Amino acid sequence: MNRAFSLIVDNNPGVLSRIAGLFSRRGYNVESITAGGTTIPHYTRITIVASGDEQILSQIEKQVRKLEDVISIKVLDPANSVDRELIMVKIKASPKERTEIITTADIFRAKIVDVETNLLMIELTGNQSKIEAFLKLLEGYKILELARTGITGLSRGINEEESLSYLKEQEEN
Repeated sequence: MNRAFSLIVDNNPGVLSRIAGLFSRRGYNVESITAGGTTIPHYTRITIVASGDEQILSQIEKQVRKLEDVISIKVLDPANSVDRELIMVKIKASPKERTEIITTADIFRAKIVDVETNLLMIELTGNQSKIEAFLKLLEGYKILELARTGITGLSRGINEEESLSYLKEQEEN
């Protein structure tokens, strides 16, 4: 079972290393980890997708919550959140294959970002099932390189923004 955790952390040197170290020390499995800025420069959002049984996932949440730099942690429930992943895939493509690959990319609303004589580079953003379905359709072609960003996401509604606004107010006082 996989679970996505959205963390707001202090933007301090080494924070990502400390979080990754917790996973390493405890032997937890990380499926993906992404990090980036928020609307407040002093905070970073980190999205971690971890796998394990219910007990392990519950333990991960408790252990991460205890870390000094973690301001908040939220489980991204698939029913109440939106998550996305970006992939870039470089595919060997003869002139005949190129048309087929471009048609497949168009169906998935992917973008052709680079073209060479026998090569296409495609960018696709979507949820994991969309990404996996696209990659499955490319199985008959020679994939030269593949890069995935990992999942990032936000919960629906305004609760997260309210908490960031609260943090900003606290910072100003």
